Amino acid sequence: MLKKTIIALAVTASTLGAMGVSTQAVAANVTVVTLAPPAPRAERAPAPRRGYVWAPGFWDYNGRSYVWRTGHWERERPGYRFARSEWVQVGDHYERRGGWARGDRDHDGVANRYDSHPNNPNRN
Repeated sequence: MLKKTIIALAVTASTLGAMGVSTQAVAANVTVVTLAPPAPRAERAPAPRRGYVWAPGFWDYNGRSYVWRTGHWERERPGYRFARSEWVQVGDHYERRGGWARGDRDHDGVANRYDSHPNNPNRN
């Protein structure tokens, strides 16, 4: 049933996108929109705060238009890493990615699967 619903939503979104209508879908920290986002705003990050992660401001999409969400503090979550929200163009649409994701045992901001990678600056 869920698979049929997802397929129906995808077909509807692609049909509306072809008609020039902005669409939005949310799944696992990804927002999909056919309308290009505005340029990011400059925002000054405050000094580091123990036990918290600074989440920079970003353009969010409310179903009709983009709205600016100012930066804010997020309490650290053990075993997770935080990725800033950003819009990425994928084909004919834009995806907003970011937020908390599992997989950072040592809390260095690098996902576990990349910790032993030669390009990891935190690698011992």
